[in-house]
Amino acid sequence: MTTEALDLGEDKSLLLVDDDEAFLRRLAKALEKRGFEVEMAGSVAAGQAIVANRPPAYAVVDLRLEDGNGLDVVEALRARKPESRIVVLTGYGAIATAVAAVKIGATDYLAKPADATDVTNALLARKDSLPPPPENPMSADRVRWEHIQRVYELCDRNVSETARRLSMHRRTLQRILAKRSPR
Repeated sequence: MTTEALDLGEDKSLLLVDDDEAFLRRLAKALEKRGFEVEMAGSVAAGQAIVANRPPAYAVVDLRLEDGNGLDVVEALRARKPESRIVVLTGYGAIATAVAAVKIGATDYLAKPADATDVTNALLARKDSLPPPPENPMSADRVRWEHIQRVYELCDRNVSETARRLSMHRRTLQRILAKRSPR
């Protein structure tokens, strides 16, 4: 992908917030080649400091950082520059967290591993365009698990309330929640 093919607009500033330094540098290098003016932060505090001084037009923010939640950076950027395009990136992908990220103001949500092309496409996608269908859609077991996780989050992680709403025995729900997510 060449720089000429991308319409980044006048403001090409991009904030990358991730505590995985190797991933951060690789992604920064790839996005600079695509024409973005990249600034990196390795923590929530560093990301918020950059947002306070120089709010970028674009941002890619990891959800879970060592010093807190990346959604705090998303909120700060939304407050300072509402028109910015923000992608939340995480290795802990779940529908509930994706919904929370979008409600707070993220433009899109990507699960790791995502490459520079995925990130660029998400940052530049128009609101009225639909993403292509997934190459590897979730299995039925994964969809069920995601639904249970969403209801669990909506019930403030209350097992008894979640079990009641799902018409499921509490112990059955506890066993499901204790297991790792299906692929």
